Amino acid sequence: MAKLRTFPAHLTDKTYEVKTNPNRFDSFWLKRMRDPRDLPFIYLTIKLLAIVFPCVVIMYAFSDLQWLFWPTALIYTLLITMKNKSPFGLMLHCTSHRPWFKTDYKVWNKFLPWILGPFMGQSPETYFAHHIAMHHLEGNLPDDDSTTMPFKRDSGRDFARYLFSFLLFGVVRLVIYFNKIGKSRKKIRNQAILGELLYIGSVVGLCFVNFYATLFAFILPFVTTRITMMLGNWAQHAFVDPEDPGNEYKNSVTCINHQYNHNCWNDGYHISHHVKPNLHWTEHPNHLLNNRATYAKHQAMVFEGIEFGGVWFNLMCKNYDKLADHLVNIDGAFASREEAIAVMKRRTAKIVGWQQEVGIAQ
Repeated sequence: MAKLRTFPAHLTDKTYEVKTNPNRFDSFWLKRMRDPRDLPFIYLTIKLLAIVFPCVVIMYAFSDLQWLFWPTALIYTLLITMKNKSPFGLMLHCTSHRPWFKTDYKVWNKFLPWILGPFMGQSPETYFAHHIAMHHLEGNLPDDDSTTMPFKRDSGRDFARYLFSFLLFGVVRLVIYFNKIGKSRKKIRNQAILGELLYIGSVVGLCFVNFYATLFAFILPFVTTRITMMLGNWAQHAFVDPEDPGNEYKNSVTCINHQYNHNCWNDGYHISHHVKPNLHWTEHPNHLLNNRATYAKHQAMVFEGIEFGGVWFNLMCKNYDKLADHLVNIDGAFASREEAIAVMKRRTAKIVGWQQEVGIAQ
């Protein structure tokens, strides 16, 4: 039986690269941004705009030209709904945690959620409300609207229940959650309701204008995005220690040395993201390096050469051997491959009746 991986000699995931002698275009944005490390977001945004708006105009204005409409719809689906959905979503994630622009330009921070986001499957303000104001506050514990705890996390049937429950009732439960919290979340609740209703209302109205254009421009990206987000959250919080489910090192997953981290702003580092939610995306590899003893102490689930989609797929297949092939045995945290698999299986079991305060890893 193959041995577990040891800690890699090098982390290949992105860290900050100082840009010397920025050109005038870069300088314009750098003067207005809060953090120069976020300059790549400008280039991704411009690239997406160059794809989105011409394609949308063609699909709505020239839908009667079948030879033009269907190739455009295909290009839009491939480049927006499939290829760039995750890079955009994780850019939105980063700029939700750490506002992109300085105070004098704070209105520009609304561009992603309100202007570009709807074309990428994101209804305005709901991502911020769900992820920042709810998920990070509750940390996958029972009051988290997207908690994985009451589900068997290597079960396809349980994942289907989890997914369809969120698709049908996720925003409703989010509103109920904010109502329980009280006045401190009233503004965020109202913004989420407004964003969701405006989005759905606009999409319904556009269906009467041009159904097929609306299907490709809005409906497919929206459905695909919500499915992908729930699949990602399931994988990110698939391994939860039933004796310490509030411990970020024991309820989250980290994926290292994979192209996904280059495309999606080090999103694979989910443990450090929950330990320090406002840590800049370029700092996550160093957090792992500087805290590897803590990761080892808590037998943290760190996988190399695989991303969350792969983690999810192997869980659905109950293929723990494949997961063990990618598991990093940090400083001998696991005595053997058999122990590592046993820990993984224990942490994917359904957890019920747990109502303690969030555990804090030391």
